Amino acid sequence: MADVIDYTIHGEEMQLVEIELDPGEGVRAEAGAMMYMGDGIAMQTGTGGGLFSGFKRMLTGEGFFITSFVHEGSGKGHVAFAAPYPGKVVALDLAELGGEIICQKDAFLCAAAGIDIDIAFSKKIGAGLFGGEGFILQRLSGDGMAFMHAGGTIIRKDLQAGQTLRVDTGALVAMTPSIDYSIKFVGGFTNALFGGEGLFVTTLEGPGTVWLQSLPFSRLADRIAAALPQDRNKG
Repeated sequence: MADVIDYTIHGEEMQLVEIELDPGEGVRAEAGAMMYMGDGIAMQTGTGGGLFSGFKRMLTGEGFFITSFVHEGSGKGHVAFAAPYPGKVVALDLAELGGEIICQKDAFLCAAAGIDIDIAFSKKIGAGLFGGEGFILQRLSGDGMAFMHAGGTIIRKDLQAGQTLRVDTGALVAMTPSIDYSIKFVGGFTNALFGGEGLFVTTLEGPGTVWLQSLPFSRLADRIAAALPQDRNKG
């Protein structure tokens, strides 16, 4: 069973989550996500499930290591995590969501110790060939709290059986495993040529729940790159 942790989400637009730990409790996070920690918190870095798990994470573009923060002191311990760009933190109780969640590889922020963090792939090869950001997904399984980060504003959509939702590939933050996930072509030559939204969208079909973000980091990065002055001396 995962550790039962208390937490507080601070801020409005650039949020962080502060985790409160009893002695012996811990939380796991991607390397580099920690913002601050109090006395008695010990850092333990590992692969999150053996060397194979570490190599699998590395081959899919993730960090090799997962860092655990364990409260080894007395009383209450605190450790906080923040994402590297503006957005919202969403708390997900995996016990209430059937024990498993699938998320974009960059969305995971931290989770209670005892939650398994693994790499999951999309169900259809088309997502790998054409879906860009949608190919590599993470699977979180267990019965405790996990925390996702999303750019901009986050919205939850509960889809009924057979109900579909088409979204920009980068807009997907997380979904329950019952969601059927695929990449589909946006028909029409003029759509592809002048639509500005790319050739492919992510199609999500219920039943299940999805979480979406209004400002995917890739979109923000593209706008920043386009605004940067070009090196006129280059070439």
